[in-house]
Amino acid sequence: MVRVTFVTPKGDKVEANGKAGSTLLEIGQAAGMPLEGTCEGQMACSTCHVIVAGDWFSRLSVASDDEEDMLDLAAGAGPTSRLACQILVDQDLDGVVVRVPDTAHDMMRR
Repeated sequence: MVRVTFVTPKGDKVEANGKAGSTLLEIGQAAGMPLEGTCEGQMACSTCHVIVAGDWFSRLSVASDDEEDMLDLAAGAGPTSRLACQILVDQDLDGVVVRVPDTAHDMMRR
């Protein structure tokens, strides 16, 4: 299992566990985070935008050009922004901390 800490827009910390090989999107959704993932991981939206803690960002694989293009459309994107659907967790990411932006809203959870 891989531990992930999600920091909500209100600053609350939500601890979650996921299987190695899962995406941050899958883990976040299972933990009740407002990560919509409208395109189901096809990089056709930015509704799973998260901000990775700086000390963890360098441990991630490099974002593809397609992901970078989608992040250009994400509200509130910054230098450590990523799409949660594109981050596969493994033991190297055990304990990773990501912030859910204030703009996140899952329309499926009204």
